[in-house]
Amino acid sequence: MMILALNGSPRKGGNTDLLIDQIFTGARKKGHICQKIYLYESKISPCVDCRHCKQGDFHCPIKDDMPQLMALMTKADTLLFGTPIYWYGPTAKMKLLIDRLRPLIATKGLAGKKGVIIVPSEEGASICGSIVKMFEMSFHYLGMVNRGAFLTTAYEKGEISQNSGEMQRALKFGYRL
Repeated sequence: MMILALNGSPRKGGNTDLLIDQIFTGARKKGHICQKIYLYESKISPCVDCRHCKQGDFHCPIKDDMPQLMALMTKADTLLFGTPIYWYGPTAKMKLLIDRLRPLIATKGLAGKKGVIIVPSEEGASICGSIVKMFEMSFHYLGMVNRGAFLTTAYEKGEISQNSGEMQRALKFGYRL
């Protein structure tokens, strides 16, 4: 199985990054192929509601990195959407990515793919309701299978690595993917 992680955190080596790596370690133990994309290294422009993606060949005319990202997404079996909480939602880059996935609704490019979210936040899982709901609805709209969420408490850069219980939980989460 091919697992693609879309890391929406601006911090390499941060909690989201470390959790993705730990989940990958577990997934690789089951023989899965894993790849990670740092969204902050990709050029993703905002949707301008031109609606070109809803007609004809169902592609977005904006010239940026989205065609390559969508191609990688359609080749993967499982997509991990990793993002820290920003104002009770995803980071700006993650939201830009989601807003631009409209062509994949018409083409059913992600239909049947498994979707997982990874969300570290300062306040923990109890405040993640809005982001979980947003991804649940997005997965449904895209025809994806919701495989759940890994929600945890972490705020300072890399602090999750000091939480052996959560790192072990992430390892097991990846093994069960």
